[in-house]
Amino acid sequence: MEQSVIQRAADNIRILSLAMVEKAKSGHPGGAMGGADFINILYSEFLNFDPTDMQWINRDRFFLDPGHMSPMLYAVLTLTGHFSFEDIKNFRQWGSPTPGHPELDLRRGIENTSGPLGQGHVMAVGAAIAERFLTQRFGEWMSHKIYTLISDGGIQEEISQGAGRLAGYLGLSNLIMFYDSNDIQLSTETSAVTGEDTAMKYEAWGWKVQTINGNDPEQIRRALKAAVEEKEKPSLIIGKTIMGKGALTEDGQSFEKQVSTHGMPLSAAGASFEKTVENLGGDPDNPFMIFPEVADYYARVLQKKKEYAAWKKEEQARWEKMNPGLAEKLELFYSGKIKGIDFSSIVQKENIATRAASGAALAELAGRVENLIVASADLSNSDKTDAFLKKTSAFGYQDFSGSFLQVGVSELTMAAMANGMALHGGVIPACGTFFVFSDYMKPAVRLAALMKLPVIYIWTHDAFRVGEDGPTHQPVEQEAQIRLLEQLKNHSGKRSMLVLRPADASETTVAWKMALENRETPTALILSRQGVTDLPVMGTSKYESALQARQGAYVVEKPQGKPDVILVGNGSEVSTLVAGASLLKKEKGLKVQVVSAISEGLFREQPEEYQKEVIPPDVPVFGLTAGLPVTLRGL
Repeated sequence: MEQSVIQRAADNIRILSLAMVEKAKSGHPGGAMGGADFINILYSEFLNFDPTDMQWINRDRFFLDPGHMSPMLYAVLTLTGHFSFEDIKNFRQWGSPTPGHPELDLRRGIENTSGPLGQGHVMAVGAAIAERFLTQRFGEWMSHKIYTLISDGGIQEEISQGAGRLAGYLGLSNLIMFYDSNDIQLSTETSAVTGEDTAMKYEAWGWKVQTINGNDPEQIRRALKAAVEEKEKPSLIIGKTIMGKGALTEDGQSFEKQVSTHGMPLSAAGASFEKTVENLGGDPDNPFMIFPEVADYYARVLQKKKEYAAWKKEEQARWEKMNPGLAEKLELFYSGKIKGIDFSSIVQKENIATRAASGAALAELAGRVENLIVASADLSNSDKTDAFLKKTSAFGYQDFSGSFLQVGVSELTMAAMANGMALHGGVIPACGTFFVFSDYMKPAVRLAALMKLPVIYIWTHDAFRVGEDGPTHQPVEQEAQIRLLEQLKNHSGKRSMLVLRPADASETTVAWKMALENRETPTALILSRQGVTDLPVMGTSKYESALQARQGAYVVEKPQGKPDVILVGNGSEVSTLVAGASLLKKEKGLKVQVVSAISEGLFREQPEEYQKEVIPPDVPVFGLTAGLPVTLRGL
């Protein structure tokens, strides 16, 4: 009976998946139909979560990589009661909670926004690192598994190289990845583009690899059990699945393994929707339903999960009672707040590069912001994240006692892993590289902005002044590109990113304060390679003056009376403007007001009265930028 209902549940997921796509008249049914057996076994037998508290911090996590397989995820979450029939009937409709590619929604069980192939499973690697980091500090009582599903397309994405290498190198035995290998992609069979031995590749990276029939519940069950018990390596389960499993034509012929079912409704692909639903045991006139025996089965499943979660929460309560200090620290970690940091006490040398000033700040933060994880893409001595590393240690094979991640030359991997760390919670991820290589990171930066993740980017060597490295390493258009995210509003109506280009060492200290206090969006710190002259002090101290940067822009040099001209810039250009103002005053007798605009976005959120005080509307304004003119056009 139990085996029979398990098959019925998988077929129920198939029917709901293909019905969603059919009603929407667009979508991807084939992969969802092939992956239904795995997702059913995972959610009903292995994935630990609390159905009444989907944000429970010690839950297992499931990260979907191929976002186009969203019908499969929505279907199984309908069986668990987290989506209604009305929700899934509105699949891919405006304003629906079931968009074509899933968007982060922890209350409903969606752990990550996915769509661009490759990123979802790398987020899972980041989450697995966060889990090991926290478990090493608080104990194995809070250990949990990170599951992810990847498709043929995700395996082909270049980002999978960095993730596979690092997960194996670090021995992330808490990471379990199911490869839905159906040999079909959007426009061709996979044999038209690759002949690699994927199992051998992952074994070379240090993974435990199992190859199974991905549509056989018993083989899936055995493989997952072995993966859960694995203690030394991350696990890859290569499940050979059937694209469009169960699909039939109008005359009852099999329509499985067809490329056309990847990205269009079954009826448009050449199959019969009605015959397929009937073949799977459903009613074509009422496909949006849960079979009674499946509903009963999942009710029992959910009750067991509630009981397990209650037991684990009791275990946590006992631990908290015995370890009140650690319990308080764990609560602080998950709050995202920082505590007890006096940024004014950070000592900065005079007239230094802002990357060096960032290093000085990081050296002070190391060990004091205990859940800060800093990563660098093989540039720690250049981006000055090594100042943090010198106060801690780098992660190694199953050793997460330190707080630094040596990523190697994998910028996009680094950014996507940082997203996974932030999604997991309990840690603050920051990652560093040259600003010109933000181009490599952009897809993951964009997803961080969409998901409103508090990831910190440390981008150094910020302008053409890197000089002798040549134009390949001289960022010119990058600031304009990144600041577009500062202009773009997110789903909450707020700016998608906080972009900070500090003008001197003190502003850099303040920028780090702003970054760590910003829990609503990603933050970019754009930092110079070359030394910059400190700005004039307009207060009791350099730090007090620089605190005005929290308004986005402020006056760093003010003339007596109304100014004749206003000079605006950010970063290393501001000290150049201060020097220029001195010349204009001396040689032309002009009254010059100099403005440091670390963030136009923040500045435009200030009261209109303040904005007019900083940049009076009836005074000529000239901007100086090392990038494109559009960078300052809004000022």
